[in-house]
Parts: sequence; C-alpha cells; structure tokens
Amino acid sequence: MTRDRAQYGVCAFLAALGVLVLVDATRIGHATGSNDPIGPRPVPIGIGVLLLIVAVLYALDVARGGTGVEESGEDVDLTSRIDWRTVLLLLAAFGLNAVLIEPLGWVISGSLLFWGAAYALGARNHLLTPVIAVALALITFYGFAIGLGVNLPAGVLQGIL
Repeated sequence: MTRDRAQYGVCAFLAALGVLVLVDATRIGHATGSNDPIGPRPVPIGIGVLLLIVAVLYALDVARGGTGVEESGEDVDLTSRIDWRTVLLLLAAFGLNAVLIEPLGWVISGSLLFWGAAYALGARNHLLTPVIAVALALITFYGFAIGLGVNLPAGVLQGIL
C-alpha cells in the first residue's frame, strides 16, 4: 500500500487555515445587539473548527492508504492539450472589461465581455451573439440596480440608462 505523502501538505494547509481562522475569530470584538444576541464570532469559530476536523480526518484517511480517484471526465478527453487560444481570448475579454468598465460603463464593457467570452468559447453567429451580449449586459445592469440596489458604472451612457 503506497501513501501519497503530498496529501499531508494539503492536510497541513487545511489545519493552518483552520488555526488562522480561529485566531482571527478571537480578535473580533464582542458586538451584540437586540437583533443579533449572538454576535459575529460563532460563524468563523465554527468554520475554523470544521477546517481542523477535516484536516484531521483527511490525514487519517491518507495514513490508512486512501487516495483520490482520478476524474474520468465524462465527455472530456483528458489526454488533449490545453487550448491556449481560448484561454488567452478569455483573459483578453476579462482584461478589456476591467480596463473599460469605468470609462465606458458596464453596459458597453459587459457587452464586450459577454461577446468576447462567447466568441472565445466557439460562438460563430455574428448577428445573434452581439445582440445576446447587449441583452445580458442590460439585464445584469438593471438587475443589479433594481434588484440589489447596486449601481454599476454607466460610463458614457450616464443619463441615458
């Protein structure tokens, strides 16, 4: 029975993360109110304890010889190489969105993001794809504004939207 000793690193990472969360949780001030008699501490303390429990259980599983099962990839050819063109086109779409969101606004930069992502992933309908991209950008713009009360930048369309 061979043990994958590298998995102990994951166990150590989970344990360190649990300790970090617990230490950070103890630094939270005790703030309770009439609406919240418990305060903000219990959730991070619970998460920290759960991380430590998972780290211990995972270490026990690795010590007993447990190994992860390699994903079979239902319809994915695991021997195929990374399609760097798609990855780079997606990165370009996200980067362009990050740069243009303030000056042009969400609707324009989001439309470019959605169109660029669709193009990178293989959409080739040159009439329908931009229409759907603009529709998605408008839906998310108004969804955030009306539904969540979060105003996304309007940019050059300020006063029109």
